[in-house]
Formats: sequence, C-alpha cells, structure tokens
Amino acid sequence: RKDRMQETAPFVKQYLIASDFDQTLSFNDSGLVLSELAGIPAKEFKKKVAVLSVQNLVQQGGELTYLLVHDPEYRSKVRKEHLVQAGKEVRLKKNIRQLSQLLANAIDGHRFDFHVVSASPQEVIESALEDIIPSDHIHGTQLLYDESGRVESIVRVTAGYGKVAVLDDLQRQFQIGPERIIYIGDGSSDIHVMLHVNRRDGFTIAVSQARYIAQIAKRTVLSDDALSVLIPILEEIVGWDTAHIR
Repeated sequence: RKDRMQETAPFVKQYLIASDFDQTLSFNDSGLVLSELAGIPAKEFKKKVAVLSVQNLVQQGGELTYLLVHDPEYRSKVRKEHLVQAGKEVRLKKNIRQLSQLLANAIDGHRFDFHVVSASPQEVIESALEDIIPSDHIHGTQLLYDESGRVESIVRVTAGYGKVAVLDDLQRQFQIGPERIIYIGDGSSDIHVMLHVNRRDGFTIAVSQARYIAQIAKRTVLSDDALSVLIPILEEIVGWDTAHIR
C-alpha cells in the first residue's frame, strides 16, 4: 500500500527564485529616498555614487553602504529610523503580494520559493515589504548601529559577488541543483549573479533594458506589474502556452 501511495503522489519540482529589490520590485532607488529623508539633496547622492563608480572602490550596488559607513555627511545625518522610514516611502511595483502568494503554491508540479537578495539595507527592504515577504526571505545588506542609531559597521554587503555568495548559501540550504535557480534583476549590480546563474544552467530575467543586463538575461520583461515576471517562468519552466497563461 505504501508503494502504491508513493507512486500516485504528485511529483513536485522545487525551484528557488531570487529577486533584486531597487527598481526590480520597486520604482525608486532606496538611496535617493533615504538621502532626501536625511536632508541630503538627491543630486548630491547621485554625484557621490558616480564618483565611487568611477573609482571602482566598492562593489556595484554597494555605494550606499559605503556612504553610510565612511561619508561624514551620511554618518552625521542618517540614523536607523531613517532607513525604516525610507522603506515606507519607496514606491513598490504592483501586485508583489499576489506574486508571492501565487509562488507559494505548487503550479502544475512546480513549487517556487521566493526570496529577495539586494544590496539595499535589510531595514529598508523589510520595512518596504512588511506583511508581504517574510523577513527570513529577505537578504539585504546587514549593518550594526551604535546607541544613537548611527551606522557603526558592516556585517555583510549583499552586492556584486556578495549576491552570488547569498545565492549559493540558499542553494545549499534548500539542497537543490543550480539549474533550479531563477534570478530577477535590473542593473549593473546584478551582472555577477546573472552570469553565475546562467553558467550553471539556471534561468535569468531582466526587468529593464539597462546596458549589459538585457544582453545577459535569458528573458527580459518590462512592466510596472510584478506579476509580469511570471510569464517567462510559466513559459520556460512550467511549459505553458500563451492561452494557458492567460
């Protein structure tokens, strides 16, 4: 009887979906929102980031973290409470909750575990996605604070190769093959992780036409609706046709 039950039990393929946050699940750069909250002009933030990018001093995507720890203006003005408030003010794409709920259930024998892997500070992402994505499914940059709430040091930066490390940790945790990993991103900070996923036969989706990313990703989807990333997943992974997807 046990053998017969095993034979008739539905076979479920487990996949890991990892998504960036800034401009992938949101429209805003959290660094811009945070700067304005702390009284630092947006143009000043953009200028500082541009300088860091030219200097190649930090991993792409890790510029905000560098400023929070090393820039005198950011160190004096930004507190933990600003990061939490910035998350509340970041404008999210539509239907992130519905996307998470749909992925939580098996789709035609495929189950998807949805995680956010981003260089944005953990506090910003958790605040923005509160009651939408569980905090243990959010993997942002982790910071330590002093008694006043000022950033004191860095625990981990989830930018560049840091994203690759987090993804590899999640793969080991879930004990799935690299071909069962899907990554969704939008910009230069996603290049390393997309190349890593592609090289190991995973699946990558770009949500912008930013230089290089659209060329690297296996599919590109441009939409202000988070549910749109389901289309290439249902087509390429689940195997549905257009009529079935509709």
